[in-house]
Amino acid sequence: MGSWESNLLKTSRGVFEVFMKGEGEPLCVTHHYSEFNQSGDYFAETFTKTNKVFLINLRDAGNSEKAKEHYQLSFLETIFDLEAIREELGFDKWGFAGHSTGGMLGIIYGIYFSKSLKFNVIVGAAAREYMTFSKDCIYNPKHSKFNRMQELNETMKRSDLSSEKRKELKVERTKLSLFEPEKYDELFSPNISKGMSAIRMDFFSRELQVYDVTKKLEFISTPTLIICGRYDVQCPVIYSIEMEAGITNSKLVIFEKSNHYPFLEEAEQFTEEYKSFIKEHQFL
Repeated sequence: MGSWESNLLKTSRGVFEVFMKGEGEPLCVTHHYSEFNQSGDYFAETFTKTNKVFLINLRDAGNSEKAKEHYQLSFLETIFDLEAIREELGFDKWGFAGHSTGGMLGIIYGIYFSKSLKFNVIVGAAAREYMTFSKDCIYNPKHSKFNRMQELNETMKRSDLSSEKRKELKVERTKLSLFEPEKYDELFSPNISKGMSAIRMDFFSRELQVYDVTKKLEFISTPTLIICGRYDVQCPVIYSIEMEAGITNSKLVIFEKSNHYPFLEEAEQFTEEYKSFIKEHQFL
């Protein structure tokens, strides 16, 4: 797939590590607690044939600015960081695409800064805490795989894990979120790897308990494409249906043979839906 160009970008809110690839309209891609490197990211790679993609390590991820205060790891503060990055890059507007917690950031971005976004792509996400009231969510205690997922997440926070053991646990964790787990080796290439910022994930776990912006969805005015796998065990599809109802200028596409990774599990359809969306809004 080829490596990404790396850059340390000095902004008004600190220095952030940005990876770039592709040509076309600028598109920001990030995730709330992933640590990216020059190998890129499966989700971000999806857009490199249509866009100039800026894959961003957020505060306290990779070589980006450290948080001086815990609140700087919050959803809203993160969006302020992204706005500083956009301004430093010289874009009046750019697109945003986020998967999972990256999609949650996209929701916050759209609520507060639709004026900065040409379009928004939200994949496998939710506008409120998605665990407590959904037994279909793997983070709900009633889900059959709840305990194992918790064990995997906690173990992977450890700094003393061997690289081989960490890889083994990541594979197992990912398989829990695939429609056809036996296709893991077919879907995931060893050429792409990323880490996890434990401090960001810990803060997210706390903030998530009070996360609910459903009543503010009406403030998202930018064209929004919402995508979710029918069998998503992380952010169940009911939350994407809810978002479509709340965001006026939105379109929801449900992928019938996908779990949490429709951009890999039904890659061709995903690309077609995205191209159709940006063409419809004249961004292609």
